[in-house]
Amino acid sequence: MYSKINPEIFKSLSVIVGENQIFTDKDLLDKYSRDETENLSFLPEIVIKPECSEEISRVLKLANRNMIPVYTRGGGTGLSGGALPVYGGIVLSMENFNRILEIDKENFQVTVESGVITQILQEELEKIGLFYPVDPASRGSCFIGGNVAECSGGPRAAKYGVTRNYILALEFVTPEGEIINTGSKTIKNVTGYSLTQLLCGSEGTLGIITKITLRVISLPRYKKILLIAFPDVNKCISSVSEIYLNGINPSVLEFLERDAVRAAETQLSKIFPNNQAEAQLLIELDGNDLNQIDSDMLKISELMEKFSAYDILVAEDAGKMEELWQLRRSVGEAVKSISVYKEEDTVVPRAKLPELLSGVRDICSEFGIRCICYGHAGDGNLHVNILKENLSDDYWTKYVNIAIKKIFELTVSLGGTISGEHGIGYSQKEFLPIALSEEEILLLKRIKKAFDPNNILNPGKIIPNKYDQ
Repeated sequence: MYSKINPEIFKSLSVIVGENQIFTDKDLLDKYSRDETENLSFLPEIVIKPECSEEISRVLKLANRNMIPVYTRGGGTGLSGGALPVYGGIVLSMENFNRILEIDKENFQVTVESGVITQILQEELEKIGLFYPVDPASRGSCFIGGNVAECSGGPRAAKYGVTRNYILALEFVTPEGEIINTGSKTIKNVTGYSLTQLLCGSEGTLGIITKITLRVISLPRYKKILLIAFPDVNKCISSVSEIYLNGINPSVLEFLERDAVRAAETQLSKIFPNNQAEAQLLIELDGNDLNQIDSDMLKISELMEKFSAYDILVAEDAGKMEELWQLRRSVGEAVKSISVYKEEDTVVPRAKLPELLSGVRDICSEFGIRCICYGHAGDGNLHVNILKENLSDDYWTKYVNIAIKKIFELTVSLGGTISGEHGIGYSQKEFLPIALSEEEILLLKRIKKAFDPNNILNPGKIIPNKYDQ
């Protein structure tokens, strides 16, 4: 159904963005054919790096007229294949949209272009006492626009929420080339449908986000970290709800099983505390009242005794806290370096985590597949990494998706869903009917059709193949 880029179209694209911003080099095309999702790779025909919304508008009008697929590329850190050019065509990279346009300290707002790296924005805000809490593991390379497209979360979501909780307004370009401004800079706004919230989490299928206005908050003055070791995985994960039931609201509450810590040690060539523990919790407490933080730390220490915690490491200085954060942030990449893998982004109501973890382990044991689990225990988001290791290709191909299907069915049966922050994208779309009814999926398709009648923007994502005809 899609057309190839012929010399006439190539010439028109060159006129729109300039010859120096259009690329066909094989090595560069290969770079943009993949992200961080497993070993998937789809080669685009060309890569374009526009510099303004008007250029994007003209590119999309041309692509729409000629039935050429367009895939928006952020930092390339996606974990569900959400930006992969599965039908070739154009990869439209947002690298040149990298400016922080305005920091409005009085109104606690910031306006950025979509190619701004998350960590760079956070560091600039912190210099003047402001805080953007959304904190994906890839914050050093992911783009704010990609965070919006995926509704990114991260470790601080349990206390501070996810990307959609901070978006006030967007500029985006529709697949037909219209430049749309949604939302406002006001705290309250119920003027019509919220296109702003619809775009958040739409995974690049409804429009190309070019500008974002975010709400920010005051930077907490103090923070401390606890690393708590447990001799038993189930006791570790069961202790999580107890913390909240006692009125404590950590900024971060992360779960790490032993194999995850061991993988990080290998990756970083470092030895971490209590690496023999079956499981550990990394807990960060923050706020403006140091006495309250210390009181909460003491209360947590007392609560953990009944769950057989046997060591509690306290990190109070910046260097020690950064060392523990380095451990946590390296886990994802470390686990994936072990072998071919599948990562599942399961999420359940927090109190159901023990049942989810136990069930995941039982399912993987049933199929003789090794899994390593870690994630955001504070918001019920468990990352399940399924490793191929020494399994034969035939066995892996035959059984891995059966095991994943069982894991997702378990997750949904516990009141959860099949993606907390990584999105559905390409790799998970065939599992979508486990979480959504046929009526819901058809409604998603109708929304997509309304925005993108010719299905040229990021096609092949979210909607399962049987519905995407």
